[in-house]
Amino acid sequence: MNLIYDGVSILDNEFILKQFEQIEQRVERLIENCNALEAANLEQKDKIKSLEEEIQGKVEAERSYAEEKALIRSKIDGLLVKLDDVSKGQQ
Repeated sequence: MNLIYDGVSILDNEFILKQFEQIEQRVERLIENCNALEAANLEQKDKIKSLEEEIQGKVEAERSYAEEKALIRSKIDGLLVKLDDVSKGQQ
């Protein structure tokens, strides 16, 4: 038995309503997935920023170490020259 109302079968209406419900559920899942991906993306961006800051800090520390090493090398060279001058003067 197929009931008809205004030229449309009631069973057809039920089928269409079920299809809309399924589509709504799929859209809701897509929105949830999109929100989860956006949150994960934001988390990754924050991690990248943190790692970039950490790298920058290490680059600055390395530069400072290189400058300190050069200064120490310069002082050692100066002391070696003075020591050499003193030893030549004693001969």
